[in-house]
Amino acid sequence: MKTWLLSSGIFSLLLLFAASFSPQYPPISTKAALGKKLFSEKILSKDSTVSCASCHKPAYAFADTTAFSVGIGGKLTRRNTPSVLNMKNRPYFFWDGRAASLEEQSLMPIQNPDEMGLPIAEAVQRLNASAEYRALFRKIFKQKPDAKNLAAAFAAFEETLETVDSKFDDWSNNLGKLTASEERGRQLFVGDKAKCFDCHRMEDFTTDEFKNIGLYDERKLNDAGLYEISKKESDKGKFKIPGLRNVAVTPPYMHNGMFKTLEEVLNYYNSPDWFIENSINRDDALKTPLRLTPQEKKDIIAFLKTLTDKRFIKRQ
Repeated sequence: MKTWLLSSGIFSLLLLFAASFSPQYPPISTKAALGKKLFSEKILSKDSTVSCASCHKPAYAFADTTAFSVGIGGKLTRRNTPSVLNMKNRPYFFWDGRAASLEEQSLMPIQNPDEMGLPIAEAVQRLNASAEYRALFRKIFKQKPDAKNLAAAFAAFEETLETVDSKFDDWSNNLGKLTASEERGRQLFVGDKAKCFDCHRMEDFTTDEFKNIGLYDERKLNDAGLYEISKKESDKGKFKIPGLRNVAVTPPYMHNGMFKTLEEVLNYYNSPDWFIENSINRDDALKTPLRLTPQEKKDIIAFLKTLTDKRFIKRQ
């Protein structure tokens, strides 16, 4: 009896000890917190195998590490998965701009047959079948789950994903200095030779415009981009200009993920005709080689790395 009591007492102490080191998660009491939970929720995919976070990996600046992400049933996405960081102030979403708000954007991957493949009505039904989600939606929205508040939760979470804690931000606020190479790269970036600033400016280093950078030839490179939405011939091959914050940790690059490194990207911009001989509708700014030297390209990349938020620096 004494042995049993001793063992029971030790077991209780061990439970208390383990509990003291178990992670303590804050209660979900806001739309953003609910959206964060839903972002990793696999029941929102047809076969409950993938979530938003499966392709928008938090550790990699909410982008993916492959040219095309894997959806349900091993299907590949049609385009490269962009980061969802710094989307709060964007007027359009997706490479072709087919969504005009975070709310509209958030539900499209759930329905996409190559991504999560689940009709929104069924997604809402699954959430309502969950006592936990029913309670959370009642607590936060004062109503049961529906398509509107599901989108609102996602949007609220994505609005929190702003990054303004980089070396560049320190420099901008007179809290730090750039190296000689980074400063040379910055001057090239904003100058007339590299012309990066023509498309990558404002706080998040994008003009939110659509450009054809020459990756469209109607044969091997036959993704028409914005044209599929607008049906305007002049929009063939145009894609949304991505922001460059955290760009050093979000390879591969371009809508089709064809460039694995920033070096390859700069090599392309330096001599686009060397890569694509018969591109269609290429923007005028990319019809003349930049003629950057090897050192100048290294300096630009050094500057681009200063745009990485400090939480992701180890990924560079």
